[in-house]
Amino acid sequence: MKKKISILWVDDEIDLLTPYILFLEEKGYVLTTTNNGEDAIQMVRNNDYDLIFLDENMPGLSGIETLEKIKEVKSFIPVVMITKSEEEDIMELAIGSKIADYLIKPVNPNQILLSIKKNTDTRRLVSEKTTHDYQKQFGLLSQQINSARNFSDWDEIYRKIVFWELEFQESGEPTMDEVLNHQKVEANSEFSKFIKRNYENWFSEESKEKPILSPQIFQNFVFPLLEKGEKVFFILIDNLRFDQWKFLEKEITNYGNLEKEELYCGILPTATQYARNAMFAGLMPEEIHRMYPDLWVHDEEEGGKNLKEEEFLQKHLQRAGIKKSFHYDKVLNQKKGRKIIESFSDYMNYDLNVIVYNFVDMLSHARTDMEVIQELTNNEPAYRSLTASWFQHSYILELLKNLSGKNVKVIITTDHGSVRVDNPVKVLGDKKTSTNLRYKVGRNLNYNDKEVFEVQEPGKIHLPKTNISSKFIFAMGADFLVYPNNYNYYANYYKNTFQHGGVSMEEMIIPLIQLNL
Repeated sequence: MKKKISILWVDDEIDLLTPYILFLEEKGYVLTTTNNGEDAIQMVRNNDYDLIFLDENMPGLSGIETLEKIKEVKSFIPVVMITKSEEEDIMELAIGSKIADYLIKPVNPNQILLSIKKNTDTRRLVSEKTTHDYQKQFGLLSQQINSARNFSDWDEIYRKIVFWELEFQESGEPTMDEVLNHQKVEANSEFSKFIKRNYENWFSEESKEKPILSPQIFQNFVFPLLEKGEKVFFILIDNLRFDQWKFLEKEITNYGNLEKEELYCGILPTATQYARNAMFAGLMPEEIHRMYPDLWVHDEEEGGKNLKEEEFLQKHLQRAGIKKSFHYDKVLNQKKGRKIIESFSDYMNYDLNVIVYNFVDMLSHARTDMEVIQELTNNEPAYRSLTASWFQHSYILELLKNLSGKNVKVIITTDHGSVRVDNPVKVLGDKKTSTNLRYKVGRNLNYNDKEVFEVQEPGKIHLPKTNISSKFIFAMGADFLVYPNNYNYYANYYKNTFQHGGVSMEEMIIPLIQLNL
């Protein structure tokens, strides 16, 4: 049985409010009344209420004084202040004391009823409305998934799925989560088929429907701004998904105007070594390896795979004929983030600042390796919330605050996203096979070709190979690649972790945002 809403009404003329009390009791609410602040505080201390109506102008303890005492006792109870006064200072005092609503006498029963619903029933009403709206859209979205023909179609589908994920998270409605998750699984299955059919064709000169890919980001979004004389801050948050960006959007746009929100396609493998190097170099990995063999490090080779980003960017600027000053930084810890803030005035001397922040990527890896992070990110909403919590206390936010009003362009993007994996797929390989769970590259790979996206000739998708018989395979959807040795252990260890490198909407359809600050 649904719990009845319990309301405390505090007013020194409570007897005159009998018609309101009866009206609300007929609506099913439980009313308790008192005519002074002292009794109200004691009643709040001894009882549980869902809402309090509080008169501002009472003898003895005033409404404001009573409100302050109530907040000390039980700060979470919403309080609606009712007053005859329209004086601004009283309103400001009440609002500053964190009231839930403010009504000016004379009030009518419907105003009271609306205030109750707004403060006690909002979550339920929003939840019901969200569920109803999604149910109406479910069939249409399924049709779009089944009829998608190009990347623009998948852009729209993924935006809608993320929209509903965030709507359900905000409304607190769990009942439709499973339905939406099934629809996302269906969408990822069809998206994987789409990539298998079309990815290789995008590298053909005749292709007319290829999306913007990682190597084209600077050419399409950064260089035109520099050529116009704009000062640009390019912020790359490693492993930032579109849903995480949407969760951060309100916070970020407090400091500037949102000019663009694009979704581009991250290249395969959706891993930092390939996607980020391709972005900074303005070249596909095969071209990087051919033009700058001393800067490219293969999967099986020792050494860091992303230590040459600044050099790649410098060569990219030179090839494009961009004669602008630029500075590059990579933030791997708090100390480096703080140093950027402390040296902020120096950064304003450059035409282009490129700053890489690695926290979200480190978070996804920690999710795999640390039990405490696993507990904090045990589902998608928790993963988004932890990302938002980090951002609200990050030096990126401090940087955006410092840039606000400085007439600069800020581009925020990423190199790839990540997907929560739950289905192990067996693969065999030799000792030189790459270790990534979402893709493998090597000579002696053994697998079920129906379970992966295989590329037997890496050159066709502009990937380098160390051996004439090397090939790539990519996990799709929520799959992850596991060797038969200790299969059960690794299958359980990596299940429900966030991984990247393969084919999914979350990894490949990724955000690029342009702000004017």
